[in-house]
Formats: sequence, structure tokens, C-alpha cells
Amino acid sequence: MTDTRITRSVQIPDEVRINRYQRVPELGPSLLFFSGGSALTGISRVLKKYTHNSIHMVTPFDSGGSSAKLRRAFDMPSIGDLRSRLVALADDSIRGQPDIYKLFAYRLPDDLEQEELITLLESMWAGKHPLVSAVQNPMRRLIRNQIGYFYAEMPEDFDLRGASIGNLILAGGYLNNHQHLDPIIFLFSKLVDVLGTVRATINDDLHVGADLEDGRRIMAQHRLTGKEVEPIDSPIARLFLSRNIDKFVPAECEIRKKNRKLIEGAELICFPPGSFYSSLIANLLPTGVCSAIANNRNPKVYIPNLGRDPEQVGMDLNRGVTTLLHYLKGDCADIRNSDLLNFILMDSQRGDYGSKLDKSLLRKTGVEVIDTRLVTDSSAPYYDPSLVVAALLSLT
Repeated sequence: MTDTRITRSVQIPDEVRINRYQRVPELGPSLLFFSGGSALTGISRVLKKYTHNSIHMVTPFDSGGSSAKLRRAFDMPSIGDLRSRLVALADDSIRGQPDIYKLFAYRLPDDLEQEELITLLESMWAGKHPLVSAVQNPMRRLIRNQIGYFYAEMPEDFDLRGASIGNLILAGGYLNNHQHLDPIIFLFSKLVDVLGTVRATINDDLHVGADLEDGRRIMAQHRLTGKEVEPIDSPIARLFLSRNIDKFVPAECEIRKKNRKLIEGAELICFPPGSFYSSLIANLLPTGVCSAIANNRNPKVYIPNLGRDPEQVGMDLNRGVTTLLHYLKGDCADIRNSDLLNFILMDSQRGDYGSKLDKSLLRKTGVEVIDTRLVTDSSAPYYDPSLVVAALLSLT
């Protein structure tokens, strides 16, 4: 077999290509995203109109919010970001499963007493709650089964206030499938007609931690993002995985073969905006991720953050590129830059990046800039999801 690379000129946006994908999204390209959190929610909602074959490798390391309650109770990976991405990619039209979509997006009230919340959860388990009874069998039976597994294992002191029913169903399925995420993600995807593929990067119960340049060590994702605690005030020198949330217990993990195949076979790999370290870089830490990226001969695109990411304190655009390349070479240090990153997609005219790219860095790394319209008056100071999707589709 001969490995041949063919290049072509690209117009952004490529209206002919985009219109073709929109007419037959079932045959759309397999764009793969390494991400977590909510930054990709808007892009995902637009993307499903053009392709039903996008792939989302989501970090299971979130340690804040409602995911933290489930992680503490069951020593499990985080599922909140997985549920969010599944819902964002679900077919929410009349052709999909709107009743199931509505149920999975529902959160228990946060102003009720625990006994009232338990009664509410029991009514869902029994199939008597209006949101559950609206779902037709056999889907209703499957959903009740997962709720039942969660309820049976739920600790007495588990706080149900504000709990996402989608998260509880995923947790129940995880417990029902011998502490494995893939089976329940597959079932969840079928139940809400997810128009794409969502996978946890790994199935392990691990946490991220960071050594700062000032010598401090910060453990747990929620202490890095600046959302639940004060933002860090020193640049991150090293990101790592730990088996313990409070103290560093070195962890080694490897991606599964089916995730490796998805990475190697994607028609485009995107390193999207979002929390730079806890959503993007954390995805690159498991063994096998970087070599799978290098084995893929298709375009790899980095979309830098607009504005200020609390995790990127002291980091300009140039350092962002070199840091991404550093972690991409994690388990394949001798690989060429061109096998790991090809393009930086940005809008220097309308986007606020806080700094400019150094031309000498681009020459040294061989990475090219695609400078195109990605920000509109209505989307500023953020990217316009439709323009981002159009640009990425044009590169496939």
C-alpha cells in the first residue's frame, strides 16, 4: 500500500462543499474534537446540521459542580461534560425523541427538601412522573432501569438538589455496566438520537493537577478553571494526571483501541477553544493519544481562545502554540510538527487574542495561519459557531 498525500486549494467558506454537507448530513465528514466543558456546545449544535459523523473525545476529569457529587459517591469518572455534549448533538427536532431530550435535560429543583426530592426520583423510577410517562416503551423501561440502578446505590447523604436527570441516568448505567462508560453512552446516544459520536477519552477515575511556575501544586480540575475558586495567579508549568483528588498519586493510562481508531481515521482533527489545560491539554495526557494523532495524515487545526482564559495566565498566542506542540509530542517526541499540527484558525481582524503570532515561530514550527472571518458583531467577543463550522467543513 502506498501512502500518498494530495493537497488542494481551499476557499473559506467553501459554499459548494458546505451546501452538499447540509443536504446529506448523514454522509458528512468525520471532524474530531478534543474537548470538554461547554465551550463547544454552540459549535456542536450547528455542526449536526452538516454532518452526523463528528467525533467528540471528552475529558472525564471534571471535579466541580454536580459531577463532583457523583464522583465522590461512586468513585467514577466525570459524566457532566459527556451528558452536555450528548444533549448538544441530540436530534431535538420532531424527527428525534423530543420527550426523551426534555427528560435528559431536566434538573431536579434546588429549593426542595431531600425527602421531597427522593419522592420525585421514586416517581420517575416508577414511571409515574409526567416527563417519564411521556416516553414510549421500550425506551421508558430502559430509562427507568438506569434510574433504578442509581437509586439502589445512592448513598443516604447524597444531595439531590439541582441534580441533572441525564447525569443520574448515565451514573446508573455506569454502575449497571460494571463501572464502564461506553455501554451507557451508547444507549444514551440511541435514546436521544445523537447525531455524532461522543466518547470519554478514558474510562479511568482520575484527576488532573498542575505544577505552577511559582512552585505551588494545584490538585483537581475545579481549582484550575477559576469558576468555583479564585483563578490561579501563576502560569502552569506542568499538567499531570493523579489517582487522588487531594494529593499527587501518579497515574498512567492508555486509550482504548477503538478510540485510537477514531483518532487515526478522522478526516480533520480540531483542537478547539475552551479551557486550555483542563479541557484540551488534559485530553492529550493518556498514552496513545499523541501517536494516534501523528498517524492521522489529515489536517490538524488549532483554534485559540478569544479573550482571557483563567488557565492561560501569562500565556500569549506564541506560548499557546508551543505548549500545545509540547504536549502533542508527549509519547512521540521525535515526530515532526507537521504530523501533529498544521493550521491555526483565527480571526485577527475582529478577534481579541491579547497578542500577535511571531512569524519566526511559524517558520520554525511549520504551522500555517488561516486568517478568516470567525467573529461577527452579534457573536463578539466570542466566535460565531456557524462561521467556525463553515471554516472547518471547508478544510475537509
